[in-house]
Amino acid sequence: MSSILGLKRIVVVLVALLTISVVVAGCGDDDDDGGGDGGSTIALLLPENQTPRYESADRPYFEEKVEQICPDCNILYSNAAEDASKQQSQVEAALTQGADVLVLDPVDAASAAASVEKARQQDVPVLSYDRLILGADVDVYVSFDNEQVGKLQGESLAGKLKEDGSPKGPIVMLSGDPADSNAALFKKGAMSIFEADGVEVAKAYDTPGWLASNAQNEMQQSITALGKDGFAGVYAANDDLAGGAIAAMKSAGIDPAERPTTGQDATVAGVQRILVGQQFMTVYKAIKPQASISAEIALDLAEGEEVPQDKITDELDNEKEQVPSILLNPVAVTKDNIKETVIADEFITPGELCTGPYAQACKEAGIS
Repeated sequence: MSSILGLKRIVVVLVALLTISVVVAGCGDDDDDGGGDGGSTIALLLPENQTPRYESADRPYFEEKVEQICPDCNILYSNAAEDASKQQSQVEAALTQGADVLVLDPVDAASAAASVEKARQQDVPVLSYDRLILGADVDVYVSFDNEQVGKLQGESLAGKLKEDGSPKGPIVMLSGDPADSNAALFKKGAMSIFEADGVEVAKAYDTPGWLASNAQNEMQQSITALGKDGFAGVYAANDDLAGGAIAAMKSAGIDPAERPTTGQDATVAGVQRILVGQQFMTVYKAIKPQASISAEIALDLAEGEEVPQDKITDELDNEKEQVPSILLNPVAVTKDNIKETVIADEFITPGELCTGPYAQACKEAGIS
C-alpha cells in the first residue's frame, strides 16, 4: 500500500513539474512576441550608393546606434541606387514586412510624397532623413542646415577669388541633382553670397544624379564655350562633381590649382585633392551625430512617442506644412584645417588619406 502511495506522490510531483515548465515556456513565448525578435522594426531607406557617405557612414552609424540602444530591434535596410521607382517598391516592401517607422532619404523629394501617404494609411510614422520630402505629412526632418552649406561654399570661393585677384569671377556653377531638395538649398545659399559679392556666373548646370561623369561633360562644355581662360573658378556642389570638373580641366590642359573648386561631403578623394592643391575646399557634415540622432528619434516614433521638443531646432516648409526639423551645423574644410576637423573626428583616418602620392602632402600638413 505504501509503495502505491509513493508512486502516486511521484506522479503528482511529475505532473506539477510538467505544468510549471509549460507555464514558464509559455511566458518565454510571450516575451519573444513582444520583445526579443519582436522589437521595433525600423526601415532605413537610403537614396543612392554613388556618393560614398551612405554606405560607409550613414548606414553603419545608424545601425550602430540602434544596436546600442535597442539590441532586439530589427532594421530593414534598402538602397535605391538613384531609382525613385525602386525606392517606392522598397517602401512598400518595408510596410508589408511590418515596419514600425520609416527613415526615408528620398531619391526624388517630390515623388516620395506618395510613399509617405502609404505609410500614413498604415499609421506608420516617417522621419525624413537628410533630404526633405516635399508635399507630404512627415513627422520630423533630420539633416544639416543645407542653405548654410551653400553659403560656406560661396564664401570660400568668393574669398579665394578675391585673394587671387578675380573678385568678380566669372565662375562655372555645377549644382546637384534637381530631384534632390537639398541641391536647391545649396544653390540658394551659394547664390546669396555670389550676388552680394558681385560674382558672375558664366555657365550653370543642374547635374543629374550627382554623377561625376555628368559634371565632367558639363565642365567640358563650359571650357569649349568660354575658352580655357574664360572662367576663374568652379562652384561644385559636392566632391564627386568637383572631381568631374577637375578631370575636365586636366584634360583641357588647365591647372586646377589655378581655378579654385568647391566641394561637399569631405570624401577621401576630395580631401586628398585638397591636400595636393587640386580642389580648394569641401564641406564637412558630421554624419555620425546625424545618424545617431535619427536612430534615437526613429525608436521614439516606432514606440508611439512624440519627437522630443528640446531637440527641435527649426521648422521648414515642405510645401504642405511646417515640418519640425533638427538641423546640424556644417563646417568648411580647407588644407589648413583638415587635421582639426575630419581627422580629429576620425571621419577619415590618416591611413585612408595618406596613401601613395598623398603621403608627403599629409606630412606637410602635420597629418600622420
